[in-house]
Amino acid sequence: MPDNTQSTSTTNDGLLSARQSLPLLGDISANGRTGGMFKTICQRVRRCDKKNFEPTIELAVEIAREGREGRRIGTLFTFGDADNVMERSRPLILDPLAGHTEQARQIRDPNLRGTVKELAQLDGAFVVSDQGIVVSACRYLDATASDVTLPYGMASRHLAGASISQVTDAVAIVVSESSMVRVFDDGKLVAEIIPELWLMDHYNVQLTAPYQEEVVGDLAVLTAKA
Repeated sequence: MPDNTQSTSTTNDGLLSARQSLPLLGDISANGRTGGMFKTICQRVRRCDKKNFEPTIELAVEIAREGREGRRIGTLFTFGDADNVMERSRPLILDPLAGHTEQARQIRDPNLRGTVKELAQLDGAFVVSDQGIVVSACRYLDATASDVTLPYGMASRHLAGASISQVTDAVAIVVSESSMVRVFDDGKLVAEIIPELWLMDHYNVQLTAPYQEEVVGDLAVLTAKA
C-alpha cells in the first residue's frame, strides 16, 4: 500500500499548518480505482460511508505495517456516531487537533495522515466522524460494556474498542502492537486484517467461523459472515 504522507508540514509544536493542497484519498482521481480493498468489511458493519470508512482502515493498516521510529505501535480509531463517542470519552492530554479547520482534519487528506501517524505514538483513541473528520485525538474511552466477550490475549485497547462499538453506533478499528488490525461493530469482532501474509503462519485467527478470507497483494482480510 503506498504511503501518501509526503509533503506533510507541521509547526514547531507539532500541529498542522497551512500546506499544499493534495488530492484526497478515496477520490477516483486520486487513486485511480472505484472499488476499495475493504468492501466486505464495509458491507458487514452498521455504519459505512465507503468514501471515508475505507481510508480510515487503510490508515490503520499503514500504521500496523510501518510502526514509527523503528518500533511497532498500537492505536484505536472510532468511525461514526462521533457525538456519542465524545460524550463517552475524555481527553488524556490537550487535544493536538483542536482549533484546526475541518478541511485540515479530513481523514482522506494525505497531509493529515502523516500527523495522525505521529500522534498514534501517544495513548488514546482517534474519533472520526461519518464525514471523515478527525474530531479529536488522544481520547480515553470511558465506555465499558459488561457483556462484551473477547478471545483470550486481547488487551484493554481491544476491550475499549469493542465496548464503545456496543454502547454507541460507532465502528472501532484497533491496531495492535503485534501488527494486526481488528474491526469491532456492535460489541463483536467482525474483521481481522493481517498486513503481511508471512504472519499467517504465526497467527491464530480470533474470528468465530464462518468467515470469508480475501487476499489483496500481501494483505489478508478476514471478515465474519453475517
